[in-house]
Amino acid sequence: MNMNQLETFITISKTMSFRKAGEILNLTQPAVSAQIKSLEDEYQSVLIDRNQPVTLTDSGRVFLEHAMKIVRTVEELKQRLADLENTPQGHIHLGTTTSIAMQTLPRVLSYFQNQFPLIKITIHSMPSSQIMASVENGSVDIGIAYLFEKNPYLESSILYYDTFELVVAPDHPLASHEFATIEELRHIPLVMLSQDTAGRRFVDALFKKLDIVPQTVMELSSSEEVKRMVELNMGAAIISRLSIAKELRLGTLKMIKVNELEISHPVGVVYKSGRYLSSAMQQFLSDLKGMPQNQFLGSE
Repeated sequence: MNMNQLETFITISKTMSFRKAGEILNLTQPAVSAQIKSLEDEYQSVLIDRNQPVTLTDSGRVFLEHAMKIVRTVEELKQRLADLENTPQGHIHLGTTTSIAMQTLPRVLSYFQNQFPLIKITIHSMPSSQIMASVENGSVDIGIAYLFEKNPYLESSILYYDTFELVVAPDHPLASHEFATIEELRHIPLVMLSQDTAGRRFVDALFKKLDIVPQTVMELSSSEEVKRMVELNMGAAIISRLSIAKELRLGTLKMIKVNELEISHPVGVVYKSGRYLSSAMQQFLSDLKGMPQNQFLGSE
């Protein structure tokens, strides 16, 4: 067994395709098949059911769990040795929401990677509800998320504050208003974020407190999708103020103030308590925590 074989097996488990795994790893399909056959021969167990669609066998699922642990251990070993050279380098897996990834990170990452070109950052977009769990289980190194809840296994630091705002299309009946009451939201169609997002959890809690049953016309998984539907006047929406900066500037969305929505929510960086911090992670965390709020909220 070698690390290439493990990486090939892990890639197949993600793509469920020998062909796609080969494309990702720059290997021919016969080479991929040969690596998996070598693993199966060594461990005398069928790891992959090659019938379509490709799936892992029970043995394969057990093997995958340990293969991922081995790869993480080897990566940490490489990083610890590299850190001895005092040159920030390595690979950071960063978990965050689609909205933050699109609106906030480009400014941060362009600066950071110009300063530290040996540090590679892979961004994993996921719902807010998954970010904390992914940091805790080690599938991502660092998370940037709304800090609604305190997790005893994670360290966190506030980066900036955001609000959730009511937005409508320019030709929506409310578009001529500067303000709306929370009661008016009982009677207008709403395009809602999915239930595993931070914005939706905030809205659900607020509506429950005020005994409001919203007229939900559709649910979507990201702010980008919600904005497009609101621009088409499919309904109003309550989404992150940060995510609508461009649309407000272009006039494709109109923001309506609602007093009950004017609550500041902290957005911060999280990482697992007590874990080894590579030089790359230390540098990234240091730079993030040292940035003024306007670096995150500045116009595009």
